[in-house]
Amino acid sequence: MAATEVKVPDIGDFKDVPIIEVHVKEGDSVNAEDPLITLESDKATMDVPAPAAGKIEKLLVKVGDRVSEGTPIPALQGTEEGALTPPTSLLSQQEPAPQRQAAVAAGPSQGGGTAAATLERPTPPPGPPPAAAVGAVPVPASDFGGVHASPSVRRVARELGVDLTKIKGTGEKNRVTKEDVLAFLRGPAAAPAAAPAPAAGAGIPEIPAQDFSKFGPVETRPLSRIKRISGPFLHRAWLNVPHVTQNDEADVTETEAYRKQLDTAAREKGYRVTMLAFLLKASVSALRKFPDFNSSLTPEKDALIMKRYYHIGIAVDTPDGLVVPVIRDVDRKGVDELSQEMGAISKKARDGKLTANDMQGGCFTISSLGGIGGTSFTPIVNAPEVAILGVVRSKMSPVWNGKEFLPRLMLPLSLSYDHRVIDGALAARFVRHLCHVLEDARRLVL
Repeated sequence: MAATEVKVPDIGDFKDVPIIEVHVKEGDSVNAEDPLITLESDKATMDVPAPAAGKIEKLLVKVGDRVSEGTPIPALQGTEEGALTPPTSLLSQQEPAPQRQAAVAAGPSQGGGTAAATLERPTPPPGPPPAAAVGAVPVPASDFGGVHASPSVRRVARELGVDLTKIKGTGEKNRVTKEDVLAFLRGPAAAPAAAPAPAAGAGIPEIPAQDFSKFGPVETRPLSRIKRISGPFLHRAWLNVPHVTQNDEADVTETEAYRKQLDTAAREKGYRVTMLAFLLKASVSALRKFPDFNSSLTPEKDALIMKRYYHIGIAVDTPDGLVVPVIRDVDRKGVDELSQEMGAISKKARDGKLTANDMQGGCFTISSLGGIGGTSFTPIVNAPEVAILGVVRSKMSPVWNGKEFLPRLMLPLSLSYDHRVIDGALAARFVRHLCHVLEDARRLVL
């Protein structure tokens, strides 16, 4: 059977990504899904797997080479069991790198995208660790989210029962290599020297570990992949962005009546019209009137990048966690078109089929808990965006009109913002404008 070139599959918008590890050599036999090389972008570390079982006939790359989608890696001689098939997108196999871990609210790049919302196929359960391995410690199955190591090294560590958090990496950027893991197993004499203790005040102290099993039965359940990846982004945003939240209420009595009319007609066509579509249009109106909200700080933190487009992220609840697909060009679409697009992309998110492009380019985010409840909350700014709108369930309230109390449907709004860019007065005006527009649907077209 003729050899087939294995090429780098879809890796999103990444180009010229450096190879940090090559796991095979010419003449090696590999199984399907065995790692061939490991790439490291500025967002994530990812393995390129073998698309099928076969033999490495010729290796076309080396450590340090830079590759993009379509770059040939090895020439692979397939086995008789079947022809080679191209691998799926590597977006489903990303591992977070500590310097910029991936998705909020999936943490985006400067363009507002996020890799946090990508899903992976289940990892096969590791085999039992060798009983006599020197230096091995019993550790639960883990991806060691805070450790700089490739997916293949993490897998080796799980199989050998090695806690990667106890190893100092000797690779580039302190990456833990397979050799570091083996040296750790050989014992303290061969293991790399321990990292020096950080200077006082150099970092945030960790919460001390505690043995909860002393107090009663416990069970360790791993976080979903979305939560493992989005967690560091949320943590980074919370630590770097001075958050302030402005709360207000919009009287949506009349708009809700209009929404119900549209929804009745939409049901016959197979989609729904929700208040979120009106919130998207109202947000564009507010972003136009207050353009500082449609900006991002430059890396030097001394200027604003003003965006002249209106792509808005919507937080979608899925069985594996929260993801934030982006609705593009909201200013050019009507309520009906937005409703249909949100229905389609929400289904795509719940099915785990979002692509990197679906979650990039956002300039403002809406997180709605309207279907669940609550009175208000503090959403975390989806940096590098500078604001995020939180919405909870509307409620009937008595509102004084100057003569009497009338029952009105009030929609609570919570705007979290980056206080380095936006001050309290501007935030209050932004939310009040949102309320003003939402209170009369006719204002959405102005």
